[in-house]
Amino acid sequence: MKAGYVIGAAAVIVAYEKESGQYGLSDASRAIQSMLLTAWADGVGSNWVGFGGLEQVKALLDIPAALEVLAILPFGYPARAVGRGKKQRKALREVTHLERYGHPFE
Repeated sequence: MKAGYVIGAAAVIVAYEKESGQYGLSDASRAIQSMLLTAWADGVGSNWVGFGGLEQVKALLDIPAALEVLAILPFGYPARAVGRGKKQRKALREVTHLERYGHPFE
């Protein structure tokens, strides 16, 4: 993992879950998404770095083996304005289906 912008971030959150539990991954993912959306709404840039397999982070931060690191979330103010203006997105019919796969939603 390239960590340059993570190291330079104003703040970093490491999100993890307990390996046991039926809803841990889902709950942690929702919490991560909420943090990212809230940050961007306030003009603070962030993104989800990594997904599992972050054993080096566990070792670096002395995170117990029973916990699974899911993501690193760097936070900071963007050097330039991003996320504003017209996006280059696929047409809705290219990414959605109506009732069954392969039937484009028009």
